[in-house]
Amino acid sequence: MISILLVEDSPSQARLHHAYLQPMDVDVVIAETGAEAREALSEKKFDLMLLDLRLPDIHGLELLNAPSLDCPPTIVLTGEGSLRLAVDAMQAGAMDFQIKPVSADKLRDSVKRALERFESLPQPVPVAEADTAVNIEEQKPAPASDRQGPSGFLGESPVMRNVFALIEAAAPSTASVFVTGESGTGKELCARAIHNAGPRRNGPFIALNCAAIPRELMESEIFGHRKGSFTGAIENREGAASMADGGTLFLDELCEMDLDLQSKLLRFIQTGSYRRVGDSTGRDTDIRFVCATNREPMEEVKAGRFREDLYYRLYVVPINMPPLRARGSDIRLLAERFLRDFAKIENKSFKSFSPDAMKCIQSYSWPGNVRELENVIRTTVVLNDGEEVSLDALPPQLRGGPITADSVAGEGHSQGATAVDTTKIFLRPLEEIEMIAITKVIDHFDGNVTKAARTLDISTSTIYRKRENWIAKGLMKDPDSS
Repeated sequence: MISILLVEDSPSQARLHHAYLQPMDVDVVIAETGAEAREALSEKKFDLMLLDLRLPDIHGLELLNAPSLDCPPTIVLTGEGSLRLAVDAMQAGAMDFQIKPVSADKLRDSVKRALERFESLPQPVPVAEADTAVNIEEQKPAPASDRQGPSGFLGESPVMRNVFALIEAAAPSTASVFVTGESGTGKELCARAIHNAGPRRNGPFIALNCAAIPRELMESEIFGHRKGSFTGAIENREGAASMADGGTLFLDELCEMDLDLQSKLLRFIQTGSYRRVGDSTGRDTDIRFVCATNREPMEEVKAGRFREDLYYRLYVVPINMPPLRARGSDIRLLAERFLRDFAKIENKSFKSFSPDAMKCIQSYSWPGNVRELENVIRTTVVLNDGEEVSLDALPPQLRGGPITADSVAGEGHSQGATAVDTTKIFLRPLEEIEMIAITKVIDHFDGNVTKAARTLDISTSTIYRKRENWIAKGLMKDPDSS
C-alpha cells in the first residue's frame, strides 16, 4: 500500500484531504507541525509527502531544505499563490504546487502523477492515436508524452528571472499569451506556470499538440463531433474547447495547424463560440488561450503559412523561452538537480560531478536545451555508478569526440572509439533500429516532428504513437519532458 505523509496544521483541511485520498487505497499519516513531520520522516519511509507551507513552528520549505531529512517526493499545498513561492518550492525539490482549496479530482491526479514519475505506480497504458496529443489534467493523469521532468521549472539566471516576472505579470490577466523558443526550452512548463499562478488555477489545463494530430482529425480534436458526422465517428465526442471551459487551452506547435482550420480557430477566439463537427447549433465557452511554437511566428506569417489576423489575435503577451546556452549558472543548477533526482530513481550513488565533468557540461552548446541535458544526465546515471560523475562517464559528443555505434544506441561510450561500426547498429532488434532512425531524423530537424514525418514519408501521429510505445516499453526516455 502507498504511504503518504500529510503535513497540515488545520484539522478540518487534513480531514478533507484525507477523505479525498481514500478512494486511492493509500495509508495516510497526518502531522500538524514541522516537528511532528520530522519525527514521522525519521521513523518511517513514505512514498509521498503532501506539505502545507504555513506551519505553527516552521515554514514548510525548511523540511524540504533540511539536509538531515530524506524527504520523499513532495506536493506543496498552500493558500499562498505567488509565483515566486512556487519557484522556491520547485527549487527546494517539490514535484508539484497546488493552491488551496484544491478539488478532490485535482488532488488525486496530482498524487498519481507524482507517484508515476518515481515508478511507484504502473505507467499508464498508451492511449489511442487520436488522443496521444491531448493532456486533460482534470480528467486523467497526463500521458507520458506530456508529463514534466522530475525537476520541474528551475532557474536563477537573469534571463529566467525575466521570464518569471513576465509570467507573474501575465498570469492574472485574460489576455492570450504566445510562448516562443527552441525545442526543449520548457514552453509547456511556462504555459502551466501561467495557468497555476492565475485565477483559473483550479480549472482544467488542456494541452493540444497541433503537430501530433492528422489534419483530418484536428477539427474534431479541438471542437468535438457528433456521432455519425463522418466515417469513424461512432460516438459523440467532446473536444478540447469543451474540456478547457473555465480553464486554459494550450495550443502547442500552433504554426503546424492547417490554414483552413486557423480561420475557424480565429472565429472561435473572437466569439468564444464554436460548433462540434456535425452540430447545427453553437456552444459558448470561457477559455484562456496560451499557444507556443518553436518557429518565428512573423516569419511564418510572411511565408503564408500562418494567418496574420490570427497572429495579432494571439500575440498579445509574448514570452520567449531562452535557450539553455544563454542561461549561465542554470546549467549547473539543472545538471545537479537532475543528477540527484535520477540517482534516486535509478538507485545509484551519485552525489556530484568532477570539476572536469562540470566544466564540460557548462561549455557544451546544448542544441537540445533542457530536454537534452536531462536525457544526457539520465543516460550517464543509468550506464555508470559511483559518488562522482567523471569526465569519461559523459557522452562523447559533449567531450568533442566521435559518436560511436554504441553511443548512438545508448549502450555506453568509449573515450578511444574513432569510427562508427554500422554492423553494431544493425545487429539488434528491428524495433530498436527503427527507434534510432526516427530519433536521428527528428534530431536533424531540431525536434520538428512534422518535418521528420515528411522526410520519412509517415504521419506525425505514427511517430507519436511509436514513441509512446517505446517509452512504455522502457526503450527510450520521454523526449518531451523538460
